[in-house]
Amino acid sequence: MKREPLEVCEISVIHEDVLARVKEKMPNEEPVYEVSELFKVFGDSTRARIICALNIEEMCVCDLAALLGMSQSAISHQLRLLKVSRIVKSRKQGRVVYYSLDDAHIGQIFAMAFDHVMEEMEG
Repeated sequence: MKREPLEVCEISVIHEDVLARVKEKMPNEEPVYEVSELFKVFGDSTRARIICALNIEEMCVCDLAALLGMSQSAISHQLRLLKVSRIVKSRKQGRVVYYSLDDAHIGQIFAMAFDHVMEEMEG
C-alpha cells in the first residue's frame, strides 16, 4: 500500500455546525467499542481465511484443517474465538460438528472488505 503524505489544516478553525450534526448522529461509545472488537477478530489472517471458507459453505474442523493446511487443534482454537465473538455458530450432526457463519451480516461485512481490498489492488 502506497503511503500518501498526511494533509493537515493550515489554520485552526472549529466548524460548529458540522460538530453539532455529527454529535447528534454519533453512536454511544459501547457499540463503537463492539465494532472495534469485531474488526480485531477479523484482523487475523487465519481467522479471515476461515471466515472466507465458511462464507462459501459450512465445514467441519477436519475439512477446515485440510483446506488451510493446519492442525485441527489450531483450527479449533480459532473457531473458539470466532464463536465467542458470535461470528460463527456450530451444529452437531452425529459425531461431526459443522461450523457456519453466525448470520448473513458477517458474510456481507467480509465480502465488502474483500471487495475493497481487491479494488485497491487493481487500481
